[in-house]
Amino acid sequence: MKAQSLPLEQTGHFPPIFTDYIQQDPKLQPFYSLPPRPESFKEQMQGKRFSAEQRQLLHEVLQEQYKGLNLPEPVAQNLQSLGSADTFTLTTGHQLNIFTGPLYFIYKIAATIKACQELRQQYPDKRFVPVYWMASEDHDLAEINHFRLFGEMRSWETSQQGPVGRFSTQGLPELADQLPEAVPLFRKAYENAETLAAATRQYVHELFGKWGLIILDADDKRLKASFAPVFREELLEQHSQALVQDASAKLEELGYKSQVFPREINLFYMQNGLRERLVQEGEEWAVLNTGLRFTKDSLMQELEQHPERFSPNVVLRPLFQEWILPNLAYFGGPGEIAYWLQLKPIFDRHQISFPILMPRQFVLVLAKANESRRQKLGLSVEQLFEDQHQLKARLLREWSEHEISLHEERQQLQQFFEALQQKAAAVDKSLSGFVGAEGTKAEKSLENIEKRLKKAEEQRHQTEMQQLESLLDKLFPNGNLQERTDNFLNFYLNDPQFLDSLMEHLKGFDFSMKVLSYED
Repeated sequence: MKAQSLPLEQTGHFPPIFTDYIQQDPKLQPFYSLPPRPESFKEQMQGKRFSAEQRQLLHEVLQEQYKGLNLPEPVAQNLQSLGSADTFTLTTGHQLNIFTGPLYFIYKIAATIKACQELRQQYPDKRFVPVYWMASEDHDLAEINHFRLFGEMRSWETSQQGPVGRFSTQGLPELADQLPEAVPLFRKAYENAETLAAATRQYVHELFGKWGLIILDADDKRLKASFAPVFREELLEQHSQALVQDASAKLEELGYKSQVFPREINLFYMQNGLRERLVQEGEEWAVLNTGLRFTKDSLMQELEQHPERFSPNVVLRPLFQEWILPNLAYFGGPGEIAYWLQLKPIFDRHQISFPILMPRQFVLVLAKANESRRQKLGLSVEQLFEDQHQLKARLLREWSEHEISLHEERQQLQQFFEALQQKAAAVDKSLSGFVGAEGTKAEKSLENIEKRLKKAEEQRHQTEMQQLESLLDKLFPNGNLQERTDNFLNFYLNDPQFLDSLMEHLKGFDFSMKVLSYED
């Protein structure tokens, strides 16, 4: 496998706020603390406050969550080291997509691991632990119940509701049996685990455990209890909405679009089968779409006795993460980085250090057949990311044995009619409009001739054009980046060492598009 890199802005697939952040545009600086560079971590470590009690609680929860799993030495060491004040985490988070979902789930974790490895070289007296935060409390089933393999969408049909991490895995072992080839790690995880969260931990641990990845499910009563002061303030004082709206307005003044829109109360009420918004209605608090209502006293009693029933939404989840982890950085894609930039005022209010926002890795993988076709068509890696219409037109000109552009003829025609129009006007000014109209007709005729020439040339190169379209469709399904659509099994089934090769070529602080190609 060989690797090439392209600047992200050259690909045409990333929003301005993301590329501006990577390029450290000064106008974005007020919306974060430190830039995503290795040298920033020294200051970030100095500013991170995380008590021995917090470490003990985190260690206790993780030890319990890892019961029953075989721990490779890197995982065992990382779990143990979290009790030390010299150990910090770097975190990425993602939903519990079945069978890992889109490829970028894999790339987010790989980026986090690689950055930890590189930071250990720069700061040898510290330990950096990669963490995958499972979004087990999310309730959007439609976003996680499918994956795309070899061009076919495969879906999990279930009527379960509420936080997906608590779902039964019923039906998933059967879906695993329908894969083109047996993948024991998924079959085993979905068959043996009682919940989707437990199954996800099991297979992600098997995939990344040898690199020391720690997997955390924050849907835990003890962790929620430690965050109860923030829950209480959100329920009673409701400052978050105004803080985020203010930051969002400032970003919008700079020309950027908001990614998250805060509520008056940025919390859900959660039980098995239920995750609904909490709203205040007069002197009471209600759980939407249910008959549940609380007075202030009964709400505070519920929070004290059952903190696990309160679930932060996208506005407060990042703060919860930084509250319960000795964390230095968060790894995310364009949308995630954009919404984190709206949230810094909440961190400032609660005096929690804002993490370094690390862009995740971006990868395009060319299987052997696709790499062979790219070379046969004479395409450079850069050309793969060009606008498809412009690319086709330019390649057609390059392949053509005849000149199919009538640009020069069009210019000559325009000059001819301009001169004719002047001559006619000298005889009779009323003829100027008539000559101009005839010139427009002649240009239209020339345009139609050029289209016919192009169409005839396309037919002569129909095979090459079909091969080009097929290649682009495979690499950019529906015009999207491959990593946002295809599942990693597209490569893992043919290459069980795919993750090892990926880890070999990625770099934690190299924010570019990696193009990895299989060759014969």
